[in-house]
Amino acid sequence: MHAMQYELTLPAGYDMGIIRDRVARRGHLLDDWDGLGLKAYLIRERGLRGSPVNQYAPFYLWNTVGGMNSFLWGGGFQGLSDDFGRPSARQWTGLAYEEGEGTHPRFALRRRQPVPGGRLLADAVEEAAGEARRLAALDGALLAATAVDTSRWELVHFSLWEQDTPVADGEMFEVLHLSAPGRDRLPRGRQW
Repeated sequence: MHAMQYELTLPAGYDMGIIRDRVARRGHLLDDWDGLGLKAYLIRERGLRGSPVNQYAPFYLWNTVGGMNSFLWGGGFQGLSDDFGRPSARQWTGLAYEEGEGTHPRFALRRRQPVPGGRLLADAVEEAAGEARRLAALDGALLAATAVDTSRWELVHFSLWEQDTPVADGEMFEVLHLSAPGRDRLPRGRQW
């Protein structure tokens, strides 16, 4: 599993209806993308749910590097780049993925943190994988994933929720659409 996210931070007065309309018109295009586990079309609106910015920030979980590369180099990413400029696409290697009992994602939480220093890496990532299990077991959770960027030694915890009441720490996003053609093939549990 591979995680990827890019963020388009938009002006304070930006009409987020433009992003909502874009996702309504184009979101279905990845509903059957080969190699994609899921794409959560996420936004934050300045002043809502603690957000200091207007932002479009889709989050992906990929089953295959080939599917991710096909998206990045084969046309999917180009349309966004043409319309908004080319954002940096962060990537993380998957550590854990767990399913919850929720059914319809309305909100997402993302928390990034450094991999703790001064400990064995095996212990640090085992604890991080446990966070995915803990989050997925909470009421209203649809799923949870944890991944690591070893170039920055940074963990990312990502989860989808039915409710907008924070049940964990992190930045809250609204889910506009979920494309999940390969969600059932995302490997469960820890990834090593």
